[in-house]
This record gives sequence, structure tokens and C-alpha cells, in this order.
Amino acid sequence: MELLRINHLKKSFGALSVIKDFSLAVNEGEVVSIIGPSGSGKSTILRCATMLEKMDGGDLIYAGKAAAKDEGMGSVYASKAELKEIQRTFGLVFQNFNLFPHYSVLRNVMEPPVMTGLMSKEEAKEVAMKRLSQLGLADKADAYPYQLSGGQKQRVSIARALALSPKILFFDEPTSALDPELTAEVLKVIKDLAAQKMTMIIVTHEMQFARELSDRIIFMEHGIVRAEGSPEDIFCSDDARVKEFIGKLNA
Repeated sequence: MELLRINHLKKSFGALSVIKDFSLAVNEGEVVSIIGPSGSGKSTILRCATMLEKMDGGDLIYAGKAAAKDEGMGSVYASKAELKEIQRTFGLVFQNFNLFPHYSVLRNVMEPPVMTGLMSKEEAKEVAMKRLSQLGLADKADAYPYQLSGGQKQRVSIARALALSPKILFFDEPTSALDPELTAEVLKVIKDLAAQKMTMIIVTHEMQFARELSDRIIFMEHGIVRAEGSPEDIFCSDDARVKEFIGKLNA
């Protein structure tokens, strides 16, 4: 089943064209990694896909429901009620955690389902504890973010995204704020989710991780897709630019 389709996404900030043309279709259970140099538009794609930024042009469709359609005059978004329904389809894990510092770990995970009206406080607490246990954080439920390591903060962030039972999880450079030891801790969590057939789109600079985990890898540069294919296609690519980029990160 196709869970996400993006057709000809375009996004500019003032005179700067960040995404010139980007299309993607993702099926249930797929893991897609997006790689590329800084400034290539990777994070902007995620922000547009999760509606944190409005697209200038293109279609955005989740499980057959159009969040935005381009009829030739730029992207036109669905009604607020329709968008609220569609937003329940996905979760987003940020590179800098984005936890509420004045909320406990438990409340950070409980808050989204309560705020969106999906669950009562009692239900949300039960789900939050289940997710925290799943990620090895049940003993940190009453702690506050400042008392956690970076890896623990990112695991709380993942638990929070999972609390809404999304069909798709987006990760924006989930390990860029972490040292190597904590990076391994978070990558293990993502690998476990992949083993459970969670559909994921991951912007990452972790090349070996992308190679091991992905069904498909997209290489972005200058706001367009420079190369796309299986991990083997990308890592054995004859494209000089792709080879240079992967070589630098693997050095």
C-alpha cells in the first residue's frame, strides 16, 4: 500500500530556490534514506512533508488523501479539519530533540495525543509508559530533559512520535547532535523499528547505517534528486559526484 506520494515539490525562501523539483512515493514498510551535502534541501523536504513549511508547488498525498494539490497555480492545501486528520498519519523526530524542558519525560510523551484530542489523559499515560518501556526508558518517566543524556533525549523524542501510532516516521538527522557512543544507541532503536516494518524516511549523514537499513537511498544536490536506487546502486554508483560524497563521509 502506498502511504506517501510527493509530486514535483518546489520550495523557495525569498529569491533562494531550495527545492527545485522533488518527487517520492513510499510504500508501507519501506525505509527510505535521503543523503546529500549541506544545503541540498534534505531537511526542507521533511519540513514540507510534515507541513511545518508550506510548499510553493507540488502535490502531497498521504494514503490516498491529498494534503495539498497543485492544479497549475501552486500548491493548494486541504481544509484545516482534513489536514488535522492527515497529520495523524505521521510522526517527526527532530535532530535537536525539541522536548519541553519544564515537562517530565512522561508528560513530554503524553502531551501530543492529549493535545490533539486523540486520547484521554489516562489512555495517553498508558500508551506513553508502554512506549517508554519499549525504548528502555520506563525508569526515566519522572525525570526532566536536563537530567538525561543526549541519547536518552532522542529516545524520548522517538517515544513521543510513536505515541500517536503513526503510519510513517520521519527522522531529520536523528544523530547529528550526539557523540559516537550515543549515536549507536539511537541507531539501534531505529533498526529495531525497521525490523518491526515501521515505514520510515530518514535524512542522515550516517552512510553505513543508511546502507544497512534502507530499501532505497536518495542522493540530493542543489534541490534536485541526483541519484536514487537501492543501497547497492548508490554505493556502487558510477556518478563521480555520488562517489566523491560517499567517499568523503566514509573516510
